Amino acid sequence: MAEKDPHTDPAVERAGLLEADEPMRREGMDWFVLRVASNKESSVRETLLRKVQIEGMQHLVGRILVPTEKTKTIKGGKHRIVETKLYPGYVFVEMRLELDGRIPQDVFFLIKETTGVGDFVGTAGRPTPMKEAEIEKMLLDSKKPEDLPTVKLVFGKGENVRIKDGPFEGYEGTVDELFPEKGVVRVLVTIFGRQAPIEIEEWQLGKSEDS
Repeated sequence: MAEKDPHTDPAVERAGLLEADEPMRREGMDWFVLRVASNKESSVRETLLRKVQIEGMQHLVGRILVPTEKTKTIKGGKHRIVETKLYPGYVFVEMRLELDGRIPQDVFFLIKETTGVGDFVGTAGRPTPMKEAEIEKMLLDSKKPEDLPTVKLVFGKGENVRIKDGPFEGYEGTVDELFPEKGVVRVLVTIFGRQAPIEIEEWQLGKSEDS
């Protein structure tokens, strides 16, 4: 069975993810940062991909990415996957520029006439290419995740917290241990003069007023 080209595989394109062996740049192209309206990142990306395909401009515009991160939250024992954008307000576009550093006119109008689009980072008409380290990080953030998302805990060990929900609401304590796979935190709380460990879901905790 032939391997799918990630640039032409619709499933990969829709998800905005890259295969592990994707090159940093396509020949003759560079990466640029496009400012877009908040919460319009995905719709701008999909519109641009569609326009590029319809107009046959794949030789001028390559990949268009909106890196996201999936995290798992647990509330009341129920798991929920949340996808957040790592660079809100930005879309990354791989393009081929003119020899003088300007965006080809057809590409410029194709992009600028898209709803929600602002300007490229750089001077007027001459966008600034991303640096090597910036490209590497952005592409790494765009890789397809190998594992299921994990729970991202906000509090750290030794942090003072206040219980804001449940039978121990109002008590304050110190984070003793974290259990990310369950979304649970063990808190040391003083009850009737004695310190007792309580395991509680993280969403039930807040910052202590003494922190």
